[in-house]
Amino acid sequence: MKNKAKSDAVKESNQHNINRRQFLGNAVLALAGGLLLPRSLALAAPSSKYFFPAATNQRYKIAVIDLMILKRQKLSALQLTKDIGADGLELDMGGLGNRETFENQLANPEVRQQFINKAKELNLEFCSLAMTGFYAQSFAERPTYQRMVGDCIETMKQLGVKVAFLPLGIKGDLVQHPELRPAIVERLKVVGKMAEAAGVIIGIETALDATGEKKLLKDIGSPAVQIYFNFSNPLKAGRDLHQELKILGKKRICQIHCTDEDGVWLQHNTRLDMHKVKQTLDKMGWSGWLVVERSRDAKQPRSVKENFSANTAYLKSVFQTG
Repeated sequence: MKNKAKSDAVKESNQHNINRRQFLGNAVLALAGGLLLPRSLALAAPSSKYFFPAATNQRYKIAVIDLMILKRQKLSALQLTKDIGADGLELDMGGLGNRETFENQLANPEVRQQFINKAKELNLEFCSLAMTGFYAQSFAERPTYQRMVGDCIETMKQLGVKVAFLPLGIKGDLVQHPELRPAIVERLKVVGKMAEAAGVIIGIETALDATGEKKLLKDIGSPAVQIYFNFSNPLKAGRDLHQELKILGKKRICQIHCTDEDGVWLQHNTRLDMHKVKQTLDKMGWSGWLVVERSRDAKQPRSVKENFSANTAYLKSVFQTG
C-alpha cells in the first residue's frame, strides 16, 4: 500500500508538472508590527484555536509546498520545510481522480493533530491549503464540487488556515474554453458564499490576463474569492509582470506563487527581477505569503532540498532584509 500511495503521489505530481507547463495562467497576515489588513480580507482573520503566531515579524513570509517537495500530506514535510529554511508550508488536500472528494488524510483528527503539534514544535505556519486535484479535473463540470470545496474549508477551519488555492486548470482554461465561463462564475459565486460564511478566502488561478481576472472577480462578486497570483503565468505569456500586479491591486491578490518555470534558480533568472518585484509590491502596499513552487535547476531537478533551499534563501535575502 505504501508503494502504491507513493506511486500515486509521484504520478499526480508529474501530472501537476505537465499541466503547469501547459497552463497559462490577501491572505494578508495581521502582523504584530501593525500592518493593516485590507477590508476585503478582514473576514479571513484567524478564529481557530489552533492558529499560532508568525514565526517572524516580517511583511513578507516565505513558504514551500508539500506536493512540490515530494511530501504530500506527509508529516515529514514539516521537518524538511524547516531544513529548507522556509517560514511555512502549503498543504495539499490530497488526490482526487474519480473520487467524490479529495483523499484528504488531514480529515482524520489524529493525523491533523500530529501536523498541528509538529508545526508548533518547529515554529512553522500552514500558509494555505491547495486543491491541486483541479489542475486535471473540471471545476466547471464536477457534480460534487461543493462537497470538495466544503471539505477543504472544513480542514482550513480545523487548521486555522485562511487561504485555499483553487486552480481552474486545463479543463477550466477560460481562454481556451470561454463557453465554460457562465458555469464557472455561478459555481464560484456559490463557493464565495461558502467561504464568506467560514471566514476564509479561496484564491483562484486562471489563464486570463489581469484585466480579465478583474472582470471575472467583479462578476463573481465575493470578497472571499480572490486571485492566487503566479509569476510564471504572465512571464510565459509575454505579459508585463509588474503591470499585471498593479492592475489587480493588493485587495484582489490573496497569495503569490513567486517562482517561474523550472530551469534555473531564482537568483539566476534573467526575466524575473525580484528586487523590482519587491519594489512593485511595496508600492502597492501588499503583504503576505510568497510561496515557492518551481524554479528548480534543470541540471538537478530531483534535488529537492538544494533547489528549494536556494530559492528560499534568495527570496529571504530580497524580501526579509533591510
